[in-house]
Amino acid sequence: MTDTKPDLKGRLALVTGASRGIGYFLAKELAACGAHVIAVARTVGGLEELDDEIKTAGGEATLVPLDLTDMAGIDRIGGAIHERWGKLDIMVANAGILGVIAPLGHVEAKVFEKVMNINVTGTWRLIRTVDPLLRASDAGRAIVMSSGAAHSARAFWGPYAASKAAVEAMARSWADETKNMPLRVNSVNPGATRTAMRAQAMPGEDPETLPHPSEVAAKILPLASPELTETGLIFDVKKNHFTRYQMPQ
Repeated sequence: MTDTKPDLKGRLALVTGASRGIGYFLAKELAACGAHVIAVARTVGGLEELDDEIKTAGGEATLVPLDLTDMAGIDRIGGAIHERWGKLDIMVANAGILGVIAPLGHVEAKVFEKVMNINVTGTWRLIRTVDPLLRASDAGRAIVMSSGAAHSARAFWGPYAASKAAVEAMARSWADETKNMPLRVNSVNPGATRTAMRAQAMPGEDPETLPHPSEVAAKILPLASPELTETGLIFDVKKNHFTRYQMPQ
């Protein structure tokens, strides 16, 4: 994967979870490359800070304060984009929650349901509302954030691992449905990153030993390029290349 920044002038990019972490810095990267960024997050302060930074750098953004448990709100995004722009070029499904690190039998039902609701159902609702808009682009690009947890399925990570495995399966199905179109759909394993979610999961870890989210965002940015040809794969940020899926052996 090349580290060359793509030319995104005139392109429209939607980023969820844009108020902090990887989503925040990826939104900045997309705007710096010329895209108009639709930044979605529940934290208004973080969105306003992002907006200030994007505009100071000469970019453009539209802020959408939205809690992704608001499924009807997610559904309205597609209609609003269609009315104003008629298409969408880039979607980054980044928002997600960890839940708890605990034995499966000890996880409260309401915690499990919230993880699935935001990470899986929320992502599906987002895909559903923007799918026609991405198909209307001459080079639609969908970037779905996953995790190595989807494959390692480590002890105590059950709800989060299951949610990310489900998200990857949806992305793969969507990629297969659209493989003969200009739309490209890929998942991303960002690896351990210096974020609030990582600190929640690994409180004893020294965050300074981990890549900053701005570094990770810069590696993901090329997946938004109109020149991208890969689809239905997972991009490993640490290895800086795509990985193909294999059936269990």
